[in-house]
Amino acid sequence: MLHKIINLTVRDVRFPTSLQQHGSDAMHSDPDYSAAYVVIDTDLGLKGFGLTFTLGKGTEIVVCAVEALAGLVIGKPLQEIVSDFRGFYRLLTSDSQMRWLGPEKGVIHLATAAVLNAVWDLWARAEGKPLWKLLVDMDPKQIVSCIDFRYITDVLTEEEALDILVKAQEGRQQRENQMLKEGYPAYTTSCAWLGYPDQQLQQLCTDALKNGWSKFKVKVGADLEDDKRRCRLIRQMIGPNNTLMIDANQRWDVGEAISWVSSLAEFKPLWIEEPTSPDDILGHAAISKALAPLGIGVATGEQCHNRVMFKQFLQASALQFVQIDSCRLGSVNENLAVLLMAHKYQVPVCPHAGGVGLCELVQHLILFDYICVSANLHNRMCEYVNHLHEHFTSPVVIRDAHYLPPKDPGYSCEMVESSVKRHQYPEGEVWKLHRT
Repeated sequence: MLHKIINLTVRDVRFPTSLQQHGSDAMHSDPDYSAAYVVIDTDLGLKGFGLTFTLGKGTEIVVCAVEALAGLVIGKPLQEIVSDFRGFYRLLTSDSQMRWLGPEKGVIHLATAAVLNAVWDLWARAEGKPLWKLLVDMDPKQIVSCIDFRYITDVLTEEEALDILVKAQEGRQQRENQMLKEGYPAYTTSCAWLGYPDQQLQQLCTDALKNGWSKFKVKVGADLEDDKRRCRLIRQMIGPNNTLMIDANQRWDVGEAISWVSSLAEFKPLWIEEPTSPDDILGHAAISKALAPLGIGVATGEQCHNRVMFKQFLQASALQFVQIDSCRLGSVNENLAVLLMAHKYQVPVCPHAGGVGLCELVQHLILFDYICVSANLHNRMCEYVNHLHEHFTSPVVIRDAHYLPPKDPGYSCEMVESSVKRHQYPEGEVWKLHRT
């Protein structure tokens, strides 16, 4: 714990996933899965690795924001950071000049997440534990001390958070053993990207079913008749008893969302994800109310800016499934606040993952949620996408459609250095070839 941070580097790493239409949806037709990739060095040689996820263009802006934050990190001993992690979180998010760029949202918050993810990775490595285990082994008071409760005490106080964590101590070891044995339930988004042709959808569904998958998400929102056709195709493939979710990626206005999803109700989706603007809390509430009689919930959160917006979504009964993201929010610290608020409102957490590195990161958070907060698996599952895991030194392990708990120390987001060099933008070999 005597490690002192002496350097921070950040690189723009991009993968040309748009070439195969991986990740394509109604609003993002040609994403190149990318990351602002952070490495922090210490005086004793230990490194911490972190990232934030982007879709290609604009990653260079996040890189600039990370560089702007670096001065707040370099020179700090790890022990000083973790002994007052709430203070360190606030240092990064409350610089009197830089907070104007957010505050706590947008590019500056993505950059904050990348830096904090690297610090958490460093702490877990210093303790020789995977991050989920670092969190699980923490005293409840120490967990609470990592959270900035500013702006959310009207919904969750420190005392309430501590009470939730203390009550969940009962049965904790059994749940940890269960996770080590069985893993955390996952669903797949990899079968039904919007740009995939029918033949590919059918083949991917067939393969997924053979591999034990029972929960499938379909991208919708571009054309209603095409959505009906594709949902019918997927529902026929997976049968009436498996779970289907649909995701519009913010495509519709409120009234349009209600009408469109009502037209898809025959396919029995568990939820509609991101039906409208991710900032429209009252719009989500209206959609939730309208779709409730159809048995369709609303899920959102992958582009929810911060804990304050999640607080309001919960207060307004505007979502029935909370989707945390390990890079959109301010790293572990802010996600802890959202997990605890979701538990207070008894709304299940089903994290957003996929992209590049998001599965590796968020598995740690959802394991902690089950073992130490929710103690509940009803209507809970973590997203999985089968792209780009080979670029990580500790890739996710899926068995029987469950995430198996990571065993290596850290936050699982260290990338293979040769992959970073090859995909670094714009000078990496992949991008030189791509341009020619």
